Amino acid sequence: MLPLRLLILALACLASTAAHLPAATRPNFLLIITDDHGYGDVSAYGAKDVQTPHIDSLAKEGMLFTNMRANCTVCSPSRAAILTGLYPDRAGVPGVIRTQPENTWGYLKPNLPTLANRLHDVGYHTAAIGKWHLGLESPNLPNERGFDLFHGFLGDMMDSYTTHLRHGNNYMRHNQEVIQPEGHATDLFSQWADDYLKSRASNADKPFFLYLAFNAPHFPIEPPQEWLDRVKQRHADLEEKRATNVAFVEHLDDRIGQVLKTLDETGLAQNTVVVFTADNGGSLPHGQSNLPWRGGKQDHYDGGLRVPFLVRWPGHVTAGSRQDYAGLGFDSGATFLELAGVAQPAGTDAVSLASALKGQPMPEGRELYFVRREGGPEYGGKSYEAIIKDGWKLMQNGPFFPLELYNLKDDPKEERNAMGKAPKVSRELSTALRRHIQMGGAVPWQKPE
Repeated sequence: MLPLRLLILALACLASTAAHLPAATRPNFLLIITDDHGYGDVSAYGAKDVQTPHIDSLAKEGMLFTNMRANCTVCSPSRAAILTGLYPDRAGVPGVIRTQPENTWGYLKPNLPTLANRLHDVGYHTAAIGKWHLGLESPNLPNERGFDLFHGFLGDMMDSYTTHLRHGNNYMRHNQEVIQPEGHATDLFSQWADDYLKSRASNADKPFFLYLAFNAPHFPIEPPQEWLDRVKQRHADLEEKRATNVAFVEHLDDRIGQVLKTLDETGLAQNTVVVFTADNGGSLPHGQSNLPWRGGKQDHYDGGLRVPFLVRWPGHVTAGSRQDYAGLGFDSGATFLELAGVAQPAGTDAVSLASALKGQPMPEGRELYFVRREGGPEYGGKSYEAIIKDGWKLMQNGPFFPLELYNLKDDPKEERNAMGKAPKVSRELSTALRRHIQMGGAVPWQKPE
């Protein structure tokens, strides 16, 4: 038996193996997340009235996932899940974190390592640019949760994309410095991402993880006027609300294209895994599209959960390939960890997609769990949940609504509620759902006194 000192040393060496891999063997990671971006607002997914050539290029040059869902039907919980690899309530964020304490329904679990922490620990430079939405104060500021650089907006949404304020407060930051940049937020975030990538090109010996989270196309729907004019010229008969959203998405796509161009120009593209996805489905009252799925943002119908999910990794992921695996947004983080040579954390809920990227089979029989807590008279501070397993979905669409059951194989658009018609299935899913709720209940979601 090894002496204790030698055993500890051996374990430490094993844990640090990834950090000592040559930088060239570890890819860079760029995770692009858009806000309220519906499945039907990306032309690669069949949209007819919106043109997203730059997002589509990721499908042409990489893999398009047809069956991915966000971790929640609203913002903060999805982001918490993506950055921790845990279901939102297990990360302490079952609902939206807002600027008013009386209307906040989550608190990111203190001392919970994030994806940025884990990659930083093995030698990655880490940056978050754009929307944060996981805390407005210490200890939940981006620089305290694993990011070497933060350049963006701490809050939930902007009252205007040109003033960048929320309820009259300025939440724009460069690390912890309050800043007052001028310009459209989408333009600013893409420019800051360009600047970051150019800085990393001169530090190629150290891999990077860039978490680029755009506010767009979350309402208020505010495209630059020239983009709206172009859409109206192309679609003179398009309803004003829809035309405005199409223009907003197309402006966003153009800015994403600029970031991808910078990757190419800096020579970083070849060794960078790019993932594009959204935090939840589009908002139907704001002219966004989730076709062909039922419902939208805030719903547990698939219109609120299904999101675009594209992965490009030149030389590794087959160009123009498609994947039907049913996964969740936080699987992106688990994938990054595997590709970086980092062991999956104990207790993680996320699943690496590395096998899928190689065209290999993924494990079957996975449960997909969803939860949202919300205030106001419509929700009362209560939560509502959904679970998918073996092609069936058991769900509530609000805390005061009855349970519904759908056979997604036979009824993918969720038009025929099978509750009461498949009692064995509903019992099994109800039992599984209760287990998830119990696990989430062990984690506080309010700031400690």
